[in-house]
Amino acid sequence: MSGGFAGVDVGGGGIRARIQDGADSAYGEDTAPVPREKGRVDLDRLALRIAAVVERRAPGRLDGMAVGVTGLPGLVRDPEALWRALGERFGLGTLVVAGDMVTTHVGALGFRPGVVVAAGTGVITLGTDLDRVWNQSDGWGHLLGDHGGGAWIGAQGLQAALRAHDGRADGSPALLEHLTARFGHPLDLVALVYESGSPAHHLASFAPSVAAAARAGDPVARGIWTEAGRQLGQTAVAAAQGLDPVFSWGGRLFDAADLLMEPFQGTVRALLPGARFAPPLGTSADGALALARAAADGEVRPRHPYLYLYAASQGRTGAPAAPRPPRTR
Repeated sequence: MSGGFAGVDVGGGGIRARIQDGADSAYGEDTAPVPREKGRVDLDRLALRIAAVVERRAPGRLDGMAVGVTGLPGLVRDPEALWRALGERFGLGTLVVAGDMVTTHVGALGFRPGVVVAAGTGVITLGTDLDRVWNQSDGWGHLLGDHGGGAWIGAQGLQAALRAHDGRADGSPALLEHLTARFGHPLDLVALVYESGSPAHHLASFAPSVAAAARAGDPVARGIWTEAGRQLGQTAVAAAQGLDPVFSWGGRLFDAADLLMEPFQGTVRALLPGARFAPPLGTSADGALALARAAADGEVRPRHPYLYLYAASQGRTGAPAAPRPPRTR
Protein backbone atom coordinates (compact mmCIF):
# COMPACT_ATOMS: atom_id res chain seq x y z
CA MET A 1 0.00 0.00 0.00
CA SER A 2 1.35 3.46 -0.87
CA GLY A 3 -0.05 6.93 -0.93
CA GLY A 4 -2.37 6.25 1.99
CA PHE A 5 -3.06 8.09 5.22
CA ALA A 6 -3.73 6.96 8.77
CA GLY A 7 -5.52 8.73 11.60
CA VAL A 8 -4.96 7.27 15.06
CA ASP A 9 -6.89 8.05 18.24
CA VAL A 10 -5.20 7.08 21.52
CA GLY A 11 -7.56 7.49 24.47
CA GLY A 12 -8.24 5.92 27.83
CA GLY A 13 -10.16 3.13 26.11
CA GLY A 14 -7.30 2.12 23.81
CA ILE A 15 -6.23 2.76 20.22
CA ARG A 16 -8.49 3.30 17.22
CA ALA A 17 -7.16 3.84 13.71
CA ARG A 18 -8.77 4.98 10.46
CA ILE A 19 -6.73 4.19 7.34
CA GLN A 20 -7.56 5.39 3.83
CA ASP A 21 -5.97 4.84 0.44
CA GLY A 22 -7.97 6.41 -2.35
CA ALA A 23 -11.51 5.04 -2.15
CA ASP A 24 -10.47 2.16 0.11
CA SER A 25 -10.77 2.60 3.88
CA ALA A 26 -10.18 0.36 6.87
CA TYR A 27 -10.57 0.52 10.64
CA GLY A 28 -8.55 -1.14 13.39
CA GLU A 29 -8.45 -1.00 17.17
CA ASP A 30 -6.66 -2.19 20.29
CA THR A 31 -8.78 -1.92 23.44
CA ALA A 32 -6.04 -2.43 26.06
CA PRO A 33 -5.26 0.51 28.38
CA VAL A 34 -2.72 3.07 27.22
CA PRO A 35 0.78 2.06 28.42
CA ARG A 36 2.22 4.33 31.10
CA GLU A 37 5.50 4.74 32.93
CA LYS A 38 5.42 6.67 36.22
CA GLY A 39 2.11 8.23 35.22
CA ARG A 40 3.26 9.46 31.80
CA VAL A 41 2.32 7.91 28.49
CA ASP A 42 5.02 5.39 27.50
CA LEU A 43 5.54 6.44 23.89
CA ASP A 44 7.97 3.65 23.04
CA ARG A 45 5.49 0.93 23.94
CA LEU A 46 2.63 2.95 22.50
CA ALA A 47 4.40 3.25 19.14
CA LEU A 48 4.72 -0.53 18.89
CA ARG A 49 1.00 -0.94 19.52
CA ILE A 50 0.07 1.79 17.03
CA ALA A 51 2.27 0.13 14.43
CA ALA A 52 0.63 -3.24 15.06
CA VAL A 53 -2.89 -1.81 14.66
CA VAL A 54 -2.03 0.11 11.48
CA GLU A 55 0.02 -2.67 9.88
CA ARG A 56 -2.84 -5.13 10.21
CA ARG A 57 -4.81 -2.85 7.88
CA ALA A 58 -2.04 -1.09 5.93
CA PRO A 59 1.08 -3.24 5.64
CA GLY A 60 2.97 -0.88 3.30
CA ARG A 61 4.03 2.75 3.00
CA LEU A 62 1.89 5.68 4.10
CA ASP A 63 2.23 9.27 2.95
CA GLY A 64 1.07 10.72 6.22
CA MET A 65 -0.21 9.91 9.68
CA ALA A 66 -1.69 11.85 12.58
CA VAL A 67 -1.89 10.55 16.15
CA GLY A 68 -4.16 12.08 18.77
CA VAL A 69 -2.71 11.16 22.18
CA THR A 70 -4.41 11.40 25.54
CA GLY A 71 -2.43 13.49 28.02
CA LEU A 72 -0.62 15.72 25.53
CA PRO A 73 1.02 18.02 26.52
CA GLY A 74 1.08 17.31 30.26
CA LEU A 75 1.72 13.55 30.26
CA VAL A 76 3.68 13.26 27.00
CA ARG A 77 7.32 14.08 27.59
CA ASP A 78 8.79 13.69 24.08
CA PRO A 79 6.34 13.70 21.14
CA GLU A 80 9.24 13.26 18.74
CA ALA A 81 9.57 9.66 19.98
CA LEU A 82 6.58 8.76 17.81
CA TRP A 83 8.28 10.27 14.75
CA ARG A 84 11.46 8.31 15.44
CA ALA A 85 9.48 5.09 15.86
CA LEU A 86 6.90 5.46 13.09
CA GLY A 87 8.36 7.82 10.48
CA GLU A 88 10.85 5.46 8.88
CA ARG A 89 8.78 2.35 9.60
CA PHE A 90 5.94 3.60 7.41
CA GLY A 91 7.98 5.85 5.11
CA LEU A 92 5.97 8.83 6.30
CA GLY A 93 6.24 12.17 4.59
CA THR A 94 4.57 13.87 7.56
CA LEU A 95 3.45 12.98 11.06
CA VAL A 96 1.21 15.11 13.26
CA VAL A 97 1.24 14.35 16.98
CA ALA A 98 -1.65 16.09 18.71
CA GLY A 99 -3.65 15.97 21.89
CA ASP A 100 -6.68 13.74 21.47
CA MET A 101 -8.84 16.76 22.27
CA VAL A 102 -7.59 18.35 19.03
CA THR A 103 -8.37 15.29 16.89
CA THR A 104 -11.77 15.01 18.57
CA HIS A 105 -12.41 18.69 17.80
CA VAL A 106 -11.48 18.31 14.13
CA GLY A 107 -13.50 15.10 13.90
CA ALA A 108 -16.59 16.74 15.37
CA LEU A 109 -16.51 20.19 13.72
CA GLY A 110 -14.20 19.74 10.76
CA PHE A 111 -11.92 22.76 10.89
CA ARG A 112 -14.62 25.13 12.17
CA PRO A 113 -14.26 27.20 15.37
CA GLY A 114 -16.26 26.08 18.37
CA VAL A 115 -16.24 24.03 21.56
CA VAL A 116 -16.01 20.24 21.63
CA VAL A 117 -16.36 18.10 24.75
CA ALA A 118 -14.35 14.88 24.50
CA ALA A 119 -15.73 12.40 27.03
CA GLY A 120 -14.64 8.80 27.36
CA THR A 121 -12.71 7.37 30.29
CA GLY A 122 -11.79 10.96 31.12
CA VAL A 123 -13.02 14.39 30.05
CA ILE A 124 -11.31 17.23 28.29
CA THR A 125 -12.91 20.15 26.48
CA LEU A 126 -11.32 22.32 23.83
CA GLY A 127 -12.66 25.61 22.60
CA THR A 128 -10.60 26.82 19.66
CA ASP A 129 -10.53 28.51 16.31
CA LEU A 130 -7.42 26.41 15.54
CA ASP A 131 -5.42 29.62 15.30
CA ARG A 132 -5.32 32.13 18.17
CA VAL A 133 -7.92 30.88 20.66
CA TRP A 134 -7.04 27.69 22.60
CA ASN A 135 -9.24 27.23 25.68
CA GLN A 136 -8.82 23.96 27.58
CA SER A 137 -11.26 23.02 30.32
CA ASP A 138 -10.78 20.00 32.61
CA GLY A 139 -8.61 17.12 31.44
CA TRP A 140 -6.93 16.92 34.85
CA GLY A 141 -7.17 13.16 35.28
CA HIS A 142 -9.42 10.98 37.38
CA LEU A 143 -7.91 12.05 40.73
CA LEU A 144 -8.04 15.81 40.14
CA GLY A 145 -10.80 16.31 37.57
CA ASP A 146 -12.42 14.60 34.56
CA HIS A 147 -15.78 15.42 36.13
CA GLY A 148 -18.63 13.73 34.34
CA GLY A 149 -16.41 11.27 32.46
CA GLY A 150 -16.55 7.49 32.38
CA ALA A 151 -14.17 6.98 35.32
CA TRP A 152 -16.07 9.62 37.34
CA ILE A 153 -19.42 7.94 36.61
CA GLY A 154 -18.00 4.51 37.41
CA ALA A 155 -16.50 5.76 40.67
CA GLN A 156 -19.75 7.44 41.71
CA GLY A 157 -21.64 4.23 40.94
CA LEU A 158 -19.20 2.03 42.84
CA GLN A 159 -19.29 4.36 45.84
CA ALA A 160 -23.10 4.17 45.88
CA ALA A 161 -22.87 0.36 45.67
CA LEU A 162 -20.42 0.23 48.57
CA ARG A 163 -22.67 2.47 50.66
CA ALA A 164 -25.44 -0.06 50.09
CA HIS A 165 -23.07 -2.90 51.05
CA ASP A 166 -22.27 -1.10 54.31
CA GLY A 167 -25.90 -0.20 55.02
CA ARG A 168 -25.18 3.52 54.83
CA ALA A 169 -27.60 6.16 53.61
CA ASP A 170 -27.93 6.98 49.89
CA GLY A 171 -26.65 3.62 48.75
CA SER A 172 -27.95 1.74 45.73
CA PRO A 173 -28.81 -1.96 46.10
CA ALA A 174 -29.23 -2.13 42.33
CA LEU A 175 -25.68 -0.92 41.78
CA LEU A 176 -24.41 -3.32 44.45
CA GLU A 177 -25.90 -6.17 42.41
CA HIS A 178 -24.07 -4.89 39.35
CA LEU A 179 -20.84 -4.60 41.35
CA THR A 180 -20.94 -8.19 42.58
CA ALA A 181 -21.91 -9.48 39.13
CA ARG A 182 -18.94 -7.73 37.55
CA PHE A 183 -16.21 -7.76 40.20
CA GLY A 184 -17.26 -10.30 42.84
CA HIS A 185 -16.95 -9.36 46.51
CA PRO A 186 -16.23 -5.67 47.22
CA LEU A 187 -12.83 -6.65 48.62
CA ASP A 188 -11.95 -8.08 45.19
CA LEU A 189 -12.86 -4.72 43.68
CA VAL A 190 -10.64 -2.86 46.17
CA ALA A 191 -7.66 -5.06 45.31
CA LEU A 192 -8.25 -4.64 41.58
CA VAL A 193 -8.52 -0.84 41.67
CA TYR A 194 -5.77 -0.03 44.14
CA GLU A 195 -3.23 -2.50 42.73
CA SER A 196 -3.91 -1.56 39.12
CA GLY A 197 -1.57 0.43 36.94
CA SER A 198 -4.68 1.89 35.27
CA PRO A 199 -7.38 2.46 37.92
CA ALA A 200 -9.30 4.89 35.70
CA HIS A 201 -9.77 2.10 33.15
CA HIS A 202 -11.38 -0.18 35.76
CA LEU A 203 -13.53 2.60 37.18
CA ALA A 204 -14.79 3.53 33.71
CA SER A 205 -15.61 -0.11 32.98
CA PHE A 206 -18.44 0.20 35.51
CA ALA A 207 -20.08 3.16 33.73
CA PRO A 208 -22.16 0.85 31.44
CA SER A 209 -23.52 -0.85 34.58
CA VAL A 210 -24.51 2.55 35.99
CA ALA A 211 -26.26 3.23 32.67
CA ALA A 212 -28.12 -0.11 32.81
CA ALA A 213 -29.28 0.58 36.37
CA ALA A 214 -30.41 4.08 35.41
CA ARG A 215 -32.43 2.78 32.47
CA ALA A 216 -33.99 0.17 34.77
CA GLY A 217 -35.25 2.97 36.99
CA ASP A 218 -32.69 3.19 39.80
CA PRO A 219 -32.87 6.81 41.02
CA VAL A 220 -29.30 6.88 42.36
CA ALA A 221 -27.87 5.73 39.04
CA ARG A 222 -30.02 8.16 37.07
CA GLY A 223 -28.93 10.98 39.35
CA ILE A 224 -25.28 10.15 38.65
CA TRP A 225 -25.84 10.49 34.89
CA THR A 226 -27.80 13.72 35.35
CA GLU A 227 -24.95 15.20 37.39
CA ALA A 228 -22.45 13.98 34.80
CA GLY A 229 -24.32 15.87 32.08
CA ARG A 230 -24.42 18.99 34.25
CA GLN A 231 -20.66 18.78 34.87
CA LEU A 232 -19.95 18.36 31.15
CA GLY A 233 -22.15 21.35 30.36
CA GLN A 234 -20.28 23.56 32.83
CA THR A 235 -16.97 22.39 31.39
CA ALA A 236 -18.13 23.21 27.87
CA VAL A 237 -19.23 26.75 28.75
CA ALA A 238 -15.91 27.41 30.51
CA ALA A 239 -14.09 26.76 27.20
CA ALA A 240 -16.28 29.06 25.08
CA GLN A 241 -14.66 32.41 25.90
CA GLY A 242 -13.78 34.38 22.77
CA LEU A 243 -15.65 32.03 20.43
CA ASP A 244 -18.96 31.82 18.64
CA PRO A 245 -21.00 29.58 21.00
CA VAL A 246 -21.17 26.47 18.82
CA PHE A 247 -20.91 23.22 20.78
CA SER A 248 -20.33 19.62 19.75
CA TRP A 249 -19.12 16.47 21.42
CA GLY A 250 -17.12 13.31 20.93
CA GLY A 251 -16.08 10.16 22.75
CA ARG A 252 -17.87 6.96 23.58
CA LEU A 253 -19.51 8.31 26.73
CA PHE A 254 -21.98 10.17 24.52
CA ASP A 255 -23.24 6.82 23.23
CA ALA A 256 -25.46 7.07 26.33
CA ALA A 257 -27.24 10.03 24.75
CA ASP A 258 -30.59 9.17 26.36
CA LEU A 259 -29.06 9.69 29.80
CA LEU A 260 -26.53 12.42 29.09
CA MET A 261 -27.67 14.75 26.34
CA GLU A 262 -30.60 16.47 28.03
CA PRO A 263 -28.71 17.57 31.19
CA PHE A 264 -25.62 18.43 29.12
CA GLN A 265 -27.42 20.64 26.61
CA GLY A 266 -29.80 22.03 29.23
CA THR A 267 -26.90 23.21 31.38
CA VAL A 268 -25.16 24.86 28.42
CA ARG A 269 -28.36 26.66 27.35
CA ALA A 270 -29.03 27.84 30.91
CA LEU A 271 -25.55 29.37 31.11
CA LEU A 272 -25.38 30.58 27.48
CA PRO A 273 -28.90 31.15 26.10
CA GLY A 274 -27.54 31.74 22.58
CA ALA A 275 -25.71 28.41 22.42
CA ARG A 276 -26.06 26.26 19.31
CA PHE A 277 -25.33 22.55 19.01
CA ALA A 278 -23.81 20.76 16.03
CA PRO A 279 -23.94 16.95 16.00
CA PRO A 280 -20.43 15.57 15.44
CA LEU A 281 -19.36 14.99 11.86
CA GLY A 282 -17.10 12.11 12.88
CA THR A 283 -14.88 10.59 15.54
CA SER A 284 -11.45 11.45 16.90
CA ALA A 285 -9.92 8.91 14.50
CA ASP A 286 -11.71 10.69 11.64
CA GLY A 287 -10.28 13.98 12.89
CA ALA A 288 -6.79 12.50 13.00
CA LEU A 289 -7.20 11.29 9.42
CA ALA A 290 -8.26 14.79 8.35
CA LEU A 291 -5.20 16.26 10.09
CA ALA A 292 -2.93 13.76 8.35
CA ARG A 293 -4.28 14.86 4.97
CA ALA A 294 -4.07 18.55 5.90
CA ALA A 295 -0.42 18.17 6.91
CA ALA A 296 0.42 16.48 3.61
CA ASP A 297 -1.25 19.39 1.79
CA GLY A 298 0.83 21.93 3.71
CA GLU A 299 -2.15 23.13 5.72
CA VAL A 300 -0.54 22.63 9.14
CA ARG A 301 1.83 25.31 10.35
CA PRO A 302 3.71 26.02 13.62
CA ARG A 303 1.43 27.55 16.23
CA HIS A 304 0.68 25.75 19.50
CA PRO A 305 2.06 22.93 21.73
CA TYR A 306 -1.16 20.95 21.48
CA LEU A 307 0.14 19.84 18.07
CA TYR A 308 3.54 18.87 16.70
CA LEU A 309 4.42 18.46 13.04
CA TYR A 310 7.24 16.25 11.83
CA ALA A 311 8.18 15.98 8.17
CA ALA A 312 10.79 13.98 6.26
CA SER A 313 11.87 17.18 4.50
CA GLN A 314 12.77 18.73 7.88
CA GLY A 315 15.22 15.99 8.81
CA ARG A 316 15.07 14.76 12.38
CA THR A 317 12.55 17.03 14.07
CA GLY A 318 9.51 19.16 13.67
CA ALA A 319 7.84 21.99 15.59
CA PRO A 320 4.70 22.79 17.53
CA ALA A 321 1.99 23.18 14.93
CA ALA A 322 -1.63 24.09 14.34
CA PRO A 323 -3.90 23.45 11.39
CA ARG A 324 -5.31 26.06 9.06
CA PRO A 325 -8.72 25.46 7.53
CA PRO A 326 -8.06 23.62 4.26
CA ARG A 327 -8.09 25.66 1.08
CA THR A 328 -11.30 25.61 -0.90
CA ARG A 329 -10.69 23.65 -4.06
